[in-house]
Amino acid sequence: MQFETMTGIEVSQIRNQFIKHSPLIHCMTNDVVQTFTANILLALGCSPAMVIDPEEAEQFAAIADGLLINVGTLTAEQRSAMCRAVHSAITARKTWVLDPVAVGALTFRTSFCHELLTLEPTAIRGNASEIMALARVSHGGRGVDSLNTTNDALPAAQSLARQIKTIVVISGEIDYVTDGERTIALSGGDFIMTRVVGTGCGLSAVVAASCALPGDRLKNIAGACAIMKQAGQTAKQKCRGTGSFIPEFLDALSQPNN
Repeated sequence: MQFETMTGIEVSQIRNQFIKHSPLIHCMTNDVVQTFTANILLALGCSPAMVIDPEEAEQFAAIADGLLINVGTLTAEQRSAMCRAVHSAITARKTWVLDPVAVGALTFRTSFCHELLTLEPTAIRGNASEIMALARVSHGGRGVDSLNTTNDALPAAQSLARQIKTIVVISGEIDYVTDGERTIALSGGDFIMTRVVGTGCGLSAVVAASCALPGDRLKNIAGACAIMKQAGQTAKQKCRGTGSFIPEFLDALSQPNN
């Protein structure tokens, strides 16, 4: 299989586009990662907002440049708010991204995510086990931990992308970004990123921001993944452990040369 790649110049250009356009991203994300997610977007020059009340979420989704739906700490009330926000975003012709956290393992979120697929998200970002469960070829991972490699999940991701006309991101040691026909492979990052809460959820928010940029959407999303991986590598070289990794990671994201 032949994969496309991203050049350093392309990644730098996408990094500059975040600063130039400063997309306003409506993050309906889980309670554990809200602050970290907001700081990741701010470090890149984007503008985050966490609007969760059902009525306000519906209104704000039409105003924002992009919407993130992350089901990490899903409740019945959040489900209603998320549905209203997604329908509002679609009506306003805004992009929206699904992060199917721990899908497959729990019936409530699994059923909800499969329902959301019928609304054709602009992009989906998950780990290998989540993507395979979303595509109905496995039962998910161990909570938020993947039991599969991204290579395992790639055929399911490509099939899912073709089926609902979306772009699927499988994040892991190697990230794959695919629309079912074109696939970009991205290496890099560091294992320490899996030992800190919120790097995957933060990536989903950056993917949502990249969907709001002009140009080749597949390349924009791949550039978002590359930026996060590069920042992870830079932070690992400077940090002393997981505690100091987070500020080093945010510093790396906020410096365009990294």
